[in-house]
Amino acid sequence: MDKGEVELQTGPFGTQLHASDYVESGTPMINARNIGFGEIRTEKLEYLSGDTVKRLSSHLLKTNDLVFGRKGTVDRHVLIRPEQEGWFQGTDCLRIRFKSKSINPKFASYAFLTNYHKQWINNQSSHGATMTSLNQGIISRIPLNLPDIQIQNKIAAILSAYDDLIENNTRRITILEEMAQAIYREWFVNFRFPGHGGVRMVESELGPMPEGWERKKISDIANLYRGRSYGSDNLVEFGGLPFLNLKCLVRDGGFRSSGIKRYQGPYKENQTATAGDIVIAVTDMTQERRIVAHAARIPRMDEPLAVLSMDLVKLVPKMDVYSAYLYGILRFSTFSDEVKQHANGVNVLHLNPDRIGEYEFHLAPKDLRHLYSEMTSPIYDMCDILELKNANLRRTRDLLLPKLISGEIDVSELDIRIPEAEA
Repeated sequence: MDKGEVELQTGPFGTQLHASDYVESGTPMINARNIGFGEIRTEKLEYLSGDTVKRLSSHLLKTNDLVFGRKGTVDRHVLIRPEQEGWFQGTDCLRIRFKSKSINPKFASYAFLTNYHKQWINNQSSHGATMTSLNQGIISRIPLNLPDIQIQNKIAAILSAYDDLIENNTRRITILEEMAQAIYREWFVNFRFPGHGGVRMVESELGPMPEGWERKKISDIANLYRGRSYGSDNLVEFGGLPFLNLKCLVRDGGFRSSGIKRYQGPYKENQTATAGDIVIAVTDMTQERRIVAHAARIPRMDEPLAVLSMDLVKLVPKMDVYSAYLYGILRFSTFSDEVKQHANGVNVLHLNPDRIGEYEFHLAPKDLRHLYSEMTSPIYDMCDILELKNANLRRTRDLLLPKLISGEIDVSELDIRIPEAEA
């Protein structure tokens, strides 16, 4: 890239930021761990005080900036959107700001998502080191083949249309899950369930509970089954069944169906999962316990059956306990916060599945459990439909992306509406 067309900025030195500069709420700061492939991962965002931001204002981000991590996952970057305008660039990040009107930042961002560019950056940043490292010199040498700006605009508009649909569907999924959580907490945490006014509270070893409710353990209402151990030769590109492992679990709860591997080998029926099944991680590669003891509900996938990794356990409700109600206990109560504290290990955390079964809670009467499930099951069905739509959108976008960027698909004659801000 021509230095006259871009402005490069390395994050502030560590000596410029002190413990007292970090606050509970303030200006969000993007660190390398928050950078995904084109998007921001909002888990574990840090915040800076107003005085610090004013002192280091040259590191404030603007819409259409590209931010890379300088260590480790250097092939990842994020494109700053209008809602992230004014966020702060972290110490372990590099920023690209395009100054030339002949470059569409969205086009450049999509170009950096191709396998060619990701491999190029990894090769340039490794140099035999244990951890890849990115600097301004490497960034300035990135080869970027730029067609005419009108072609860039059209390609960016085509790919953005897919991402916008995915974002809208994701937002709808979040709202639906928040609805299910709100009902659960109102009924089973705050005890303001239908008809609660005529039910008196009684004492229990877990604290006050409505009369007629029972103190139970997870093992009383569900059976636990651990997944299948495997070797690398059991994982194949084609054939077999989808293989669900830790990478399928989202760190703040939930399930990710993209990039699933396939398993070819022996397995037992109780080591498989289908749509609606509940799984929990019993292994965690993060010392912050971001995944272990988090519950996920298997969404509808292209195939009806998948094999579970031994890093996961499946929970099957017993009679008169409904899946949606069990999922609410595991996802929306204190379950995860309490159980994950029992995970231990040096580099990899392990949780004894028995700890899951020992978690105690107040079991609601059957009619209330049934009513909750009747209300929330359609919510999860709609989430499944939206997840399937997103999977198809991602698949189509990922097939188009390298063909559009390389010029294999000619868009010059296409009549595409370009947003005014990019025209």
